[in-house]
Amino acid sequence: MTTSHHDIGYERKTLVLLGLGFGLVGFDRWLMAPMFPYMMKDLGLDYSQLGSLIGVLGVAWGIWSIVMGPVSDRIGRKKILVATMIVFSVLSSLAGFAAGFSSLLLLRAAMGVAEGAFTPASLAANSEASRPTRRGLNQGLQLSMIPLVGLGFAPIAATQLLRILPSWHWVFMISAVPGLIVSVLIWRLLQERTRGNASFAAQGTMKMQWTQLLRTRNVLVATAAIVCAMGGIFVIGAMVPTYLVGVLHLDPRTMGLVASAIGFGGFAGSFALPGISDYVGRRPTALFGFAAATLLLYCFARSGPNPQMLFALLFGVSLFSIGLLSLLSGPVATEAAPLGLVASAIGFVSGVGETFGGGVAPVIAGFIAQHFGLARTLDFAFYSLIAGAGVAVLLVETAPRRRSRARPGGDAVAAPFTQAR
Repeated sequence: MTTSHHDIGYERKTLVLLGLGFGLVGFDRWLMAPMFPYMMKDLGLDYSQLGSLIGVLGVAWGIWSIVMGPVSDRIGRKKILVATMIVFSVLSSLAGFAAGFSSLLLLRAAMGVAEGAFTPASLAANSEASRPTRRGLNQGLQLSMIPLVGLGFAPIAATQLLRILPSWHWVFMISAVPGLIVSVLIWRLLQERTRGNASFAAQGTMKMQWTQLLRTRNVLVATAAIVCAMGGIFVIGAMVPTYLVGVLHLDPRTMGLVASAIGFGGFAGSFALPGISDYVGRRPTALFGFAAATLLLYCFARSGPNPQMLFALLFGVSLFSIGLLSLLSGPVATEAAPLGLVASAIGFVSGVGETFGGGVAPVIAGFIAQHFGLARTLDFAFYSLIAGAGVAVLLVETAPRRRSRARPGGDAVAAPFTQAR
């Protein structure tokens, strides 16, 4: 799409709609963590089961992101977005009726299927509506809604709602309403641009092979790096609320406020890091993000029960860690995609990352917490982030502005997705 034909109004409308959708994905996903101290008593759950409940959603999310990315490239975005939003909203509400670990596990797995299918279609739709030079910022803003709503507002909203609702069951039961409203708005306002796009039509005669992703360097490097980043921040998101209560002995209200730093820091990082990378490049931004997150987590793990200090450090850890998730699954994956496989690349990078970093890592952390103590889960996250820095060194630069400077006469606005191999 050239500058003269670019619809800035539709770009902004799409960003708002998909940002709202992603915020509700985050809320439904992370509502479990602040509710868990109360669910433990009623349902007889333990720390290992918390890791499993967080992890099973991540595994299902990851697998279905990989599966549904190619489907979205073939059939378009809109139907997938509407259907999956309705499904995960209803499933979140049904968690309020759960009577034990098994039913919760099944519901969380089903939610992961729906939310995983939503992810690549929504990021691809955002990319198609955005100018290339704003791709990192726009995808980052969309992704920022998960930490803002899911990790920022969810702990505060959940703990405050418990003061006026009869029990935690009711908090889950009312969670479906916003998602159903947004699904209607997406159906009415989002345009299906895939089939009408000229570049896509030109690809129609090409045989798009999903296995091309496995021969694309930045896809593989971004996948390995995002596993490490998710292994850090998802373990923190799952375990820190209980760590604050069980190890540092904060009261529930203070815990909710401190834990909200994960969301607010992640919100800032989700658009700050991809947005900065539009100017300074994807690779240096990724390297700095991993280094800063590692240092701040080290300080957090050695801090006492000082709510202000804990909030500040956790804010910084989340800013850089979740910013890395947006950078790697957004502009890095998009620009690494072979022609016609944008949603497939996004689904592969985020899907593998979710499966291992967001799915397996919290299960391992739950085992560590159960057998070696909650504090040791922070060590696991720390080493995951260190490993990510080593992987990020291998990224090839793909930011349109940086590549246009290196290529005389390059047009950063009209440039197609690059193929970093």
